[in-house]
Amino acid sequence: MGDPKREELTVASQKAILVGVFHPDEGFTRENALDELKGLVKTAGVQVVGEMVQFRETPHPSVCIGRGKLEELKLLVEAKDAEVVIFDNNLTPSQGRALEQSLEKPIVDRSEVILDIFATHAQTHEAMLQVELAQLMYFRTRLKRMWTHLERLGGGGTGGLGAGRGPGEKQLETDRRLVDKRISELKQKLKDVESRRQRTVSLRREQPTVSLIGYTNAGKSTLMRTITGADVLVADKLFATLDTRTRRWQIPGFGDVLLSDTVGFVRNLPHHLVASFRSTLEEARHADLLLHIVDASNPEAERQIHTVYQVLQEIGIDCTNVLLVLNKVDRIEDQSVVDVLRRHYPDTVTISAATGAGIDRLSAIVADRLSGGMQTVEIETGSGNGKLFAWLSKHGEELSRTYLEDASSRVRIVSRIPGQFVRAMPSDDLSVKVLDPLPEPESEAEPETVSVN
Repeated sequence: MGDPKREELTVASQKAILVGVFHPDEGFTRENALDELKGLVKTAGVQVVGEMVQFRETPHPSVCIGRGKLEELKLLVEAKDAEVVIFDNNLTPSQGRALEQSLEKPIVDRSEVILDIFATHAQTHEAMLQVELAQLMYFRTRLKRMWTHLERLGGGGTGGLGAGRGPGEKQLETDRRLVDKRISELKQKLKDVESRRQRTVSLRREQPTVSLIGYTNAGKSTLMRTITGADVLVADKLFATLDTRTRRWQIPGFGDVLLSDTVGFVRNLPHHLVASFRSTLEEARHADLLLHIVDASNPEAERQIHTVYQVLQEIGIDCTNVLLVLNKVDRIEDQSVVDVLRRHYPDTVTISAATGAGIDRLSAIVADRLSGGMQTVEIETGSGNGKLFAWLSKHGEELSRTYLEDASSRVRIVSRIPGQFVRAMPSDDLSVKVLDPLPEPESEAEPETVSVN
């Protein structure tokens, strides 16, 4: 059976009409309602030739948009010679069929656009498994509709989003059984992947872990490259990162931290896609601290913050241990934008991952959050205790070392280490005395901590 998943994006250069139906209370305007969909289809390579927005309390149960708007859409499709119609809504299978019958054009909804982008960007075996599972779960209820495409388009020889996607002319129930079998196989494979990831994460418990989370294109990968020097992909497009990547972050005065980048979130992220990527988000689930990276220059920043918290709750990740990081402030011309976000979210750090502004303060706050306060300790041990010296180099900052003149050839070390690690220190042949804690990080009251043009 030729399964309904697509291995690559086939929408490049297609002429599309964008359509969105929004509730009046969502806060969108006709000018900005389709901005995010435009970003998605731009990533997918679509040529936008027209737009249509409708505000209504509930989508029409049969065709999503109102009947009058449907007639307008027909005229717009004809006038613009559009090849496909893309909805910002997640359509039911029956809505998709009814729209295609009426417009005589392939209909694509928001979920399918996101799935196509994910299929294109998936690079690792795990990501490919996750995308295939999400695609099959989405397309399973749409097999019949996909055959209609094949009949009308002559087997899908021309390609394109909404065309040539089906399993071929086979009996519906037979295909569904085969799809269900493949879904079951993929779920088991991903379950095995998740188990391995859980074991890997559990082995890192001695090392502090931090995960970057946030809306897609918020600058997470740029931040990871800035603070770790890692050679990771940085691209100004949605969903550039699908696979979790972990790198070592050396924080001055604290030690090594494992930093993980994760897949970005987006409004109305398909539920089956979230479910498929649970194993990828395992790093975030077990992290000691989550850095919620926000594109502060985006007019929809507050809406995006709310979306991220919704997704975190949906996948069962604790939202209490989160530090909000306002990124891209170098792109903001009006300082009041940052001030408003700070008033709404007081516990924040402002940075520019691109220029490096604010990174030192971010490092200090992360160190304080992870340590529960650094502690200055005095340690006496044998001068040949290389195991301890290596441990201190990894977890803290050595302030002084004095060699004692006694028969046992001992050494006194004054060092700053995370308070939570005092009990975890190697205990062979040493004595530890806590001297004083590190002062709390200074309050971020001065706006000049980050330059805003």
